[in-house]
Amino acid sequence: MKKILKQILKKWLQAIGNKLLGISTIKNIDQITSVNKGVQILLSLKYQELLREKAPMPKLEDIEFRAFAQNGEDGILLYIFSLIGTTNKKLVDIGCGSCLISNHANFIINHGWTGLLIDGDEGNIKAGREFYSECPDTQVWPPKLVHAWVTKDNINSLISNYSFQGEIDLLSLDIDGIDYWIWQGIECISPRVVVLEYIDVWGPDTSVTVPYQENFVGKYDEHGLYYGSASLSAFVKLGKEKGYRLVGCQRYGFNAFFIRSGIGEDIFPEISPAECFHHPKAKYGVESRLAKAKENEWIEV
Repeated sequence: MKKILKQILKKWLQAIGNKLLGISTIKNIDQITSVNKGVQILLSLKYQELLREKAPMPKLEDIEFRAFAQNGEDGILLYIFSLIGTTNKKLVDIGCGSCLISNHANFIINHGWTGLLIDGDEGNIKAGREFYSECPDTQVWPPKLVHAWVTKDNINSLISNYSFQGEIDLLSLDIDGIDYWIWQGIECISPRVVVLEYIDVWGPDTSVTVPYQENFVGKYDEHGLYYGSASLSAFVKLGKEKGYRLVGCQRYGFNAFFIRSGIGEDIFPEISPAECFHHPKAKYGVESRLAKAKENEWIEV
């Protein structure tokens, strides 16, 4: 069964080819989304069939694919929601970027979700508005895009002021900064699934985050962020306090997926942080970049 699933994914990726890697115009998006959407629907139905038949389910590493996400997050999120279902197809993305590469675009464009997208860069919000206003699948009802620098004090008002309250299906969090403190402070929504980016250089055991500073700006090197966000163990502890369990990570080991307690526990059991550090990229971060990270201030949590 796993072989069949991989063949389906292979045919889909071959059909779309490199178009997904080099979208430069809205016309290109219009050309691929019909195929993208159709194959994803079939894939979702296949996942549900496997579950009904109590067949062996694929691992997250086997179902990753990238439509609009930076890596394989689109495939993982489709798999999760195919099996646990949706409630209102609402999502909030904090640190949405320009939207073309994001964890939210696939659901909004190909699956009819509604979204609140927040970013601290005004240029990103402008690009996102243009992108969704010209995309054929979102021209009639584009997501709400908000330019704001999020803090613990304003995050709940920012979200609730745009009529996003109570249960939603997905929260995506990636601001390369005070991510830990923002998730801790969110109270106005109750996402069923949370996907967030953590700092991998600390490995699976250390529980640290950057200190809270409203104007915090992350530090980067040629390999990416090395000072910002929080370690995976810190997010796992915070998640448990808020009623969430870690269920997986994408293969490179820096984006984690959490599901709220009581939802799909028989399908997606809790995993340990150590299970997210098998890829050479994750191991490289710990071995080669931790020393640089330690030169900065961190707080144990």
